[in-house]
Amino acid sequence: MSSLNKAIIIGRLGADPELRHTAEGIAVATFNVATSETRKDKSGNKQEKTEWHRIVAWRRLAEISGEYLKKGKLVYIEGKIQSREYEGRDGIKRRTFEIVADAMKMLGSGSGGGDERRTAPGVQGQIEDDFIPEIEEDDVPM
Repeated sequence: MSSLNKAIIIGRLGADPELRHTAEGIAVATFNVATSETRKDKSGNKQEKTEWHRIVAWRRLAEISGEYLKKGKLVYIEGKIQSREYEGRDGIKRRTFEIVADAMKMLGSGSGGGDERRTAPGVQGQIEDDFIPEIEEDDVPM
């Protein structure tokens, strides 16, 4: 059996995506998505735990993320988990983990539940999130 590296999360953006371009002109967007789970402790009180996930999107998926995603937006992300080493400003080597997105779908409203309808720039009338197709990146750089 071969191995599989796949991550699927549904959560809310902690801030607007940061969209940049490499020296070669390739678009790259980074953003953080929060996932939360609620459980009851021994006393019966609700306890919520939030995990933050760093997302990296490349090329057209990065451009779409930068254009449509905003802080608080509920989003479905599919991709692979990747670790990366870097040297901090203090000279200490560190390792970080991120999800390299290869598919994204916008869900629900930005700040709460319910059905969101919005007008996208350059589009007449209203569109639903489902109007925006699921985007897949086949050539994400390694």
